[in-house]
Amino acid sequence: MDQELLKKCVEVAQVWATDPVFDAETQAEVKAMLEAEDKSQLIDSFYQTLEFGTGGLRGIMGPGTNRMNRYIVGSATQGFANYILKAFPGRKDLSVVVGHDCRNHGREFAETVANIFSANGIKVYLFESLRPTPEVSFAIRQLGAQAGVNVTASHNPKEYNGYKAYWDDGAQVLAPHDVGIINEVNAVRMEDVKWEGNPDLIEIIGGEMDWDYLQGVKEAMVDQDVILRQKDLNIVYTPLHGTGRVIIPEALRSWGFQNIHVVPEQMVIDGNFPTVVSPNPENSEAMTLGMKLGTKLNADLVIASDPDADRLAIVCRNSKGEWEILNGNMTCMMFAWYIIANKKKLGQLKGNEFLVKTIVTTELIRRIADKNGVELQDCYTGFKWIASLIRENEGVKKYIGGGEESFGFLPFDKVRDKDSPASICLICEIAAWAKDNGKTLYDLLMDIYAEYGFSYNKTINVVRPGKSGADEIKAMMENFRNNPPRELAGSPVCCIKDFKLLEMTDAAGKKTPIQMPDRSNVLQWFTENGTKVSVRPSGTEPKIKFYLEVPEAFTGAADYERACDVAEKKCLDIAKALGL
Repeated sequence: MDQELLKKCVEVAQVWATDPVFDAETQAEVKAMLEAEDKSQLIDSFYQTLEFGTGGLRGIMGPGTNRMNRYIVGSATQGFANYILKAFPGRKDLSVVVGHDCRNHGREFAETVANIFSANGIKVYLFESLRPTPEVSFAIRQLGAQAGVNVTASHNPKEYNGYKAYWDDGAQVLAPHDVGIINEVNAVRMEDVKWEGNPDLIEIIGGEMDWDYLQGVKEAMVDQDVILRQKDLNIVYTPLHGTGRVIIPEALRSWGFQNIHVVPEQMVIDGNFPTVVSPNPENSEAMTLGMKLGTKLNADLVIASDPDADRLAIVCRNSKGEWEILNGNMTCMMFAWYIIANKKKLGQLKGNEFLVKTIVTTELIRRIADKNGVELQDCYTGFKWIASLIRENEGVKKYIGGGEESFGFLPFDKVRDKDSPASICLICEIAAWAKDNGKTLYDLLMDIYAEYGFSYNKTINVVRPGKSGADEIKAMMENFRNNPPRELAGSPVCCIKDFKLLEMTDAAGKKTPIQMPDRSNVLQWFTENGTKVSVRPSGTEPKIKFYLEVPEAFTGAADYERACDVAEKKCLDIAKALGL
């Protein structure tokens, strides 16, 4: 054990155990850590201060500087308030929007945030109860607020909570505000925090904003006629105990769908997520109850949103009539195809439209866009980067959709974060269109592969919690950067992109600069046969992520299983070669 590190942790913990600024319950828990023979929990809780990153905070709940608790939330909010006051000097009508999801301590943290902003003279629009992340983004824009906070840990396990920070365009903060806020947060001492709120500056919002948001969501609709013809599309929906429980069924009904069923066990608000191992729609296990109900009701599709309702998952029937869980690359690709194909058919494309995808998302979307003469822009992982491109092109080009492989999509520009209510409505419209044409979503997916080529996508997450894990992830990235693979699954690497250095290296060793708005700790390797492997440490979780895309010959729906099997074997070979 690192004795110097332990000594430092003990010193900080002793302050938390004795300083009267901390409540009795917190002091007791910290004292228990100090007295425990095993000091690993003490070290993990105090070895660093939970970093306020470019998107805000996210961490395990509990006492300590490296945990999510009212004190860390409070000091972060004080720093955020300080920055807002400096960014808008002399302005008397400053306001922020504050929301939360179903997480344990979510309401407590949201009220703490509201109190501190109001204590600093900033008006707060506080949602009456849990609301989707995209509605918080929408409300910031709708109310003309200067910033916002949503207390959520998105799809993380139940032990986590978080804090998403937004700026006046409804997007998560970017340069220069991100660095400015971080510097202000890091400068805050616990005694600087203004805990006592000003009730006169806190306004509760709810139903009226819901109505405005639902009206905005309808702008994502492409073809209402097809919905009216297929209004009885049999839909099963689950919110996974989270914020989509009311908004999403209402949104579907407002679009014209009339045959909507919900998973009753998962309509219950519960931050412990008792019916799933993890409330992440990327995990197939989370869809079990939905598929069970879908089978019972002979549903056309099963859909889910994660706890803060920014991500979505879709399950449809395959050619055998069995449930098939679509991954994020598939859904993003179908969204792109449908938006382009049907807007073109209806004469809605004027020639100045653009789509966005993240650099780790399937390259098939580029083929679809290129073949149809629609511009596609690439950006880093995270919807703040998609929002940045929407803002840069505003008034010049028309945004028609953007997404990422991690089950997030935004089909309209009234919101500046991924939006499952709008995306779920749109995927149901796509299913209705397919049914109108005698097909399922699965059939449509096969048609897209047949026309644009097939590729197989696999994401591998290597989880390494705690300080030792963070050190290991850092070492892995350094090793990959210094010793890149020469081939992947038998195909020579012909191009390396290093977004930390912002340079691309070809097979001959020639380096050229990469044009991106910022640097990011991401590596990509491309092979001669079109394989793409991306590697990046997660910015919000203790893991390093590997995104594999492997092309394979494809002759049609009957060839799908073979193509998947061959590509999966290549993915396993790649994982083995990378030491995973």
